[in-house]
Amino acid sequence: MALKYRSIRGTRDILPGQSEKWRYVERVALETAATYGIRQIRIPTIEKTELFTRSVGETTDVVQKEMYTFEKGRESITLRPEGTAGTVRAVLENSMLADTLPLKLSYIVSCFRHDNPQAGRYREFTQFGIECFGNSLPTADAEVIGVAYDILSRLGLSDVSLEINSIGCPKCRPSYNQALKAYYENRTDKLCKTCLERLERNPLRLLDCKEEGCQALAAQAPKSTDYLCEECDDHFEGLKKRLDAMGFVYRVNPFIVRGLDYYTKTVFEFISDKIGAQATVCGGGRYDGLVEELGGPHTPALGFGMGLDRILLVMENSGCQFPAPPICDLYIGSMGEEENIKALTLATHLRREGFTVLCDTVGRSVKAQMRYADKQSSAHSCIIGSNELGQGKATVKRMADGNQTEVALTAEAMSQYLYAEKAEEIAEA
Repeated sequence: MALKYRSIRGTRDILPGQSEKWRYVERVALETAATYGIRQIRIPTIEKTELFTRSVGETTDVVQKEMYTFEKGRESITLRPEGTAGTVRAVLENSMLADTLPLKLSYIVSCFRHDNPQAGRYREFTQFGIECFGNSLPTADAEVIGVAYDILSRLGLSDVSLEINSIGCPKCRPSYNQALKAYYENRTDKLCKTCLERLERNPLRLLDCKEEGCQALAAQAPKSTDYLCEECDDHFEGLKKRLDAMGFVYRVNPFIVRGLDYYTKTVFEFISDKIGAQATVCGGGRYDGLVEELGGPHTPALGFGMGLDRILLVMENSGCQFPAPPICDLYIGSMGEEENIKALTLATHLRREGFTVLCDTVGRSVKAQMRYADKQSSAHSCIIGSNELGQGKATVKRMADGNQTEVALTAEAMSQYLYAEKAEEIAEA
């Protein structure tokens, strides 16, 4: 029978077996961020379209080609393509900058971009990000990079490389833009249609084009680091000095500009060779003008976004170890109505103790129940029949070696038995 509905291209289902890996990565990211004093925020999936056109930039690929936008009433609404703009909006709307600065926030969000699906790249994807407000020193840049590095290291990704650049500020960016225009003006016949439109409005975006011909031109374009003002140059040198002191290995890549317009000064990427051409697993930088652009006070800020879809793909391709999936501590089988009620009662109490316990809910035979217990990788099992119910005790079997122990049919006795088993497992490990 043919399926009536399938998932939309560029989306996917995260099934049991994979979802445990996702929870692990998300937990490591959040817990690592917390060691830096970074607290989690949750923001809406939809925002007014203008929020993204003003922050991300009208000439970016994201706004021009990739956003999911729809009209509802008199409003234009967009599914969020990234996490920074919505976080800044939330910070301003909730007056969070009135608190003690710096303000450090993290999030895990679904993002949406109408892009060409490929390895590690989906139209609905998950991002872990951090955003830090009120910190202008290169120490903050080094610390944010440190957060990303620590997360990747704790996940076992030791072969990911760090690349950094500075793209200047509103004071020195105009001179760099002029240098780019001068470089490209005699090469316009080699530019794609989109880049021809960008040349006058925002030449920096030409360096971020994904078209093969435009990428070849960009590789020979003027370097942003040759046009930095004194302030930006001092900031970049200060960052490198701190990264050196922290023991980071990095490469200055003068052609990293990131794909969003709000970046200033520092930009950085963590690169992997485990997922083909789409090698960036984490990218970010400083955006000192974005808060003001969105109606707030001038506030230096920076952050990064880490694609969890790509992180998981790199981890799997690198042979990284994931925690073993949770197992069922005890399966309680039953042979009749009263016995089934007893099994359900015991399971309820043991679950409240923190154990994973299963019992029959579909009226299977005892043989079928034991097959099910085995398929669920139950560590222990027992059967409650009329004799066990009358005597108030049952034989609990350790599935790994068949060892059997008689245990009273009370939550306290079963709990003590399972705790003792866990303690023995830990001691043997």
